[in-house]
Amino acid sequence: MRSKSQSPINLKLILIGFFLVFLLFLVLRSTFSTSPQQNQSLDHSSAVSNSLSSEDQPKSSSSVACPTHTCNKISPSLANALVHYVTSNVTPQQTSKEISVSLRVLEKKSPCNFLVFGLGHDSLMWTALNHGGRTVFLEEDKSWIEQIQSQLPSLESHHVIYDTRITQADELMEIGMSNEDCKKVTDPRMSKCQLALKGLPQQVLDTDWDMIMVDAPTGWHDGAPGRMSAIYTAGLIARNKKDGGTNVFVHDVDRVVEDQFSKAFLCEGYLVEQQGRIRHFNIPSHRARLGRPFCP
Repeated sequence: MRSKSQSPINLKLILIGFFLVFLLFLVLRSTFSTSPQQNQSLDHSSAVSNSLSSEDQPKSSSSVACPTHTCNKISPSLANALVHYVTSNVTPQQTSKEISVSLRVLEKKSPCNFLVFGLGHDSLMWTALNHGGRTVFLEEDKSWIEQIQSQLPSLESHHVIYDTRITQADELMEIGMSNEDCKKVTDPRMSKCQLALKGLPQQVLDTDWDMIMVDAPTGWHDGAPGRMSAIYTAGLIARNKKDGGTNVFVHDVDRVVEDQFSKAFLCEGYLVEQQGRIRHFNIPSHRARLGRPFCP
């Protein structure tokens, strides 16, 4: 999720441009938010109000939705993101096209509950795009959490311990596909499947998540934990939602583990879109419809 080298400068310019366009959109929306129908309604209300005596007029008739000085301001999270990325030498690892996949969903869902496996240079961006919602990050590296929190204390992050290694991927895939316990939709803490992450914070497992991004843990060398358990558990959390679907995104699907495990445990039948190295699934609630098969 975080890059060990600087990303290309053109990606940084794209992100900065995106935030500026988004800022312009907010300003224009607040300026031209009143539709012709609303104007007609206001004119009609004004005429009716003038016909009443001052005693009969409701006191709230002169109130507006929000004061002009607040309507024209951008959110603090967006302001912080603009300043952070304009002054930073590093940018997110996802390309602008890959970011646009989850951005389209955020535009419809936010403010929402957004769970992200991984804490990185794009974390403030996700928080800003989900302004008013709850965005939580799960990170394997405790020292990295401390470093990021010292710079961006507003981000909500939790330390997660993974007990797997990339070299176990084939064995875990065989277990996941053959063990019936891995096809049961249950709380990860109670699951008997070896792939389930049982040490996640209670506040994470007690929340219904609208979006989940799997962009961690580390998975590019043999000694790394790999994303086998993260992908499986993301699917389990989505299926455990009380009602409605959960949008799950997996990054780096050009790698074997991310490719195979997302298809097997998030299910190709739930695949919505793939753009570059990111794959988007929409997984329905299995609690709302008992008896639904693990994969369609």
